[in-house]
Amino acid sequence: MEVYLDNSATTRCFDKAAALMTRIMCEDYGNPSSLHRKGVEAEKYIRYAKDVIADNLKVNQKEIFFTSGGTESDNLALMGCARANCRSGRHLITTQIEHPAVLQTMKHLEEEEFRVTYLPVDQKGCIRLEDLGRAITGETILVSIMHTNNEVGSMQPVAKAGALIKGINPRILFHVDAVQGYGKCRIYPKRMKIDLLSASGHKIHGPKGTGFLYVDEKVKIKPIVFGGGQQNGIRSGTENVPGIAGLAKAIEIIYGDLDREVEKLYRLKRAFVSGVQKIDDVIVNGHSDETGAPHIVSVSFKGVRSEVILHALEDKGVYVSAGSACSARKPQPSATLRAMGIEPQLLGSTIRFSFSVFTTMEEINYTLEMLYDIIPMLRKYTRQ
Repeated sequence: MEVYLDNSATTRCFDKAAALMTRIMCEDYGNPSSLHRKGVEAEKYIRYAKDVIADNLKVNQKEIFFTSGGTESDNLALMGCARANCRSGRHLITTQIEHPAVLQTMKHLEEEEFRVTYLPVDQKGCIRLEDLGRAITGETILVSIMHTNNEVGSMQPVAKAGALIKGINPRILFHVDAVQGYGKCRIYPKRMKIDLLSASGHKIHGPKGTGFLYVDEKVKIKPIVFGGGQQNGIRSGTENVPGIAGLAKAIEIIYGDLDREVEKLYRLKRAFVSGVQKIDDVIVNGHSDETGAPHIVSVSFKGVRSEVILHALEDKGVYVSAGSACSARKPQPSATLRAMGIEPQLLGSTIRFSFSVFTTMEEINYTLEMLYDIIPMLRKYTRQ
């Protein structure tokens, strides 16, 4: 039996999205900047995708910019806004548990003489709004807070954060990395006081190499990619028409029955958490109930290394992650778990299980059965 529980790393593409992309690559393959009929046909896919996303977010289609994924969207939002607004101040705020696409970009901006405040989190992986309020100064120009943490599934109070930020200074820009939250809940940037929002296609059963950045039309932002001036000069480069169309199709599918799918994910999560807690010396990190993301469960298994568990499960056909897939090949203690105050001996013993719309209860039960066999055996072997 093969069980894929690494959906926070990437998801299987919807069949309809893949089929649409194949048709475009083989039939409607024109360059959307070309003036002939094939170019016009290609441009229609882009316009339609913008309409799909704009309607989903309740924003204007001209506020949607297509990128190569969440990392580029985060980079464009942070560097583009910091550089465009630096005359108003050079202070930025983010959290200690952001994805490397944000943290590493912030480190780069520090080299450009911006000052960055990294907000701490509580033991469940959530920021405290009072810390955010205290961190804002007259020099603050941008705040970046992720919607859902990719390792433990903690969901940040972004709506309350947006209201707090704008209540202190309406000119401060608010960016939200929604790569793990988009497709799992409804997000409305205007209502939530979000100026910029990043999303990725391959996290929601769309194609890899696709994503978008929502930028409120009032936001001043500079490009970080230069060339042909596509997308109003904000993101140059010939648009990835098949990928953009596949992304839009995935959004249509996943939001077409969102409530039912999210409830299913929470049922799977409840069953898995209940089952895994039957194993001795196991700690579920973050929120194990519905205050956390529906698709992510982080579990620490005392006394056994993450990589050992990962490969033992792989031998049984179960695929999981030892942390963020983006940094898995450069092992180091998880910044998220450290920020949450997880015991040092557990940092290297944590596994992330992440579900999708394709995950079944049968797969959850099979995984639990494998863990019941594997963990005691590995602990016995480790003690010897």
